[in-house]
Amino acid sequence: MNYTHTVTVPLEWEDAVQRTREALAAQGFGILSEINVRATFEAKLGSDAADALGDYVILGACNPALANRALSAEPDMGALLPCNVVVRRGPDAARTTIQAIDPQTMAKLSESPAVQEVANDADTRLRAALASLDGTGETPGN
Repeated sequence: MNYTHTVTVPLEWEDAVQRTREALAAQGFGILSEINVRATFEAKLGSDAADALGDYVILGACNPALANRALSAEPDMGALLPCNVVVRRGPDAARTTIQAIDPQTMAKLSESPAVQEVANDADTRLRAALASLDGTGETPGN
């Protein structure tokens, strides 16, 4: 089961994280949370685990208008928010991978047509953000 949209780009780590933030903002998403998985591994598991993982951050992205629509239609959807976007780069990688949750994965848990509409809108916006990062302008698939 594929539950993300993915692009791999020839950007250095810091540039990829910054450009991902900008691409999400251009689509109306703000960052509610940021989890530095590498730093957590370093603190809890040691440097070997952190080094093996490489650079890895999870951005909790939220488009307030979409979240409002989803929560108004089905308050339980809050358990699935925000949309996670991962920026990762392995220890010896030459490229950085950016992945966004496929909102259709979340919509499958609901029978509400309003939630499906929100998922469709979020999907379009997340794909557009990723497409702007890879420079091709083509919307990434699953």
